[in-house]
Amino acid sequence: MCSGVISMNINIGRPYEEAIRRIIDKGYAGNQTEVIRQAILAYERMIEEEELMLVHRGVSIEMGEVLAGKTPLTSLDEVRRLITK
Repeated sequence: MCSGVISMNINIGRPYEEAIRRIIDKGYAGNQTEVIRQAILAYERMIEEEELMLVHRGVSIEMGEVLAGKTPLTSLDEVRRLITK
């Protein structure tokens, strides 16, 4: 995370400016900066949730392979033995 303040002037286009105005008019945020901050945090949460879903899906697929006997299992002791060779 950045410890300093970053100041930016951006042009996001008319449709987004109108969406920001509607959000402020509805009282969900007090100003444009609040809208942008909330949007960035919501986007970050969405990305994190998607990453977790993908990891869960991958683990589920791998567990299915293990339970079906398609993936051989190796004990921790065997892994340690192989590493220390």
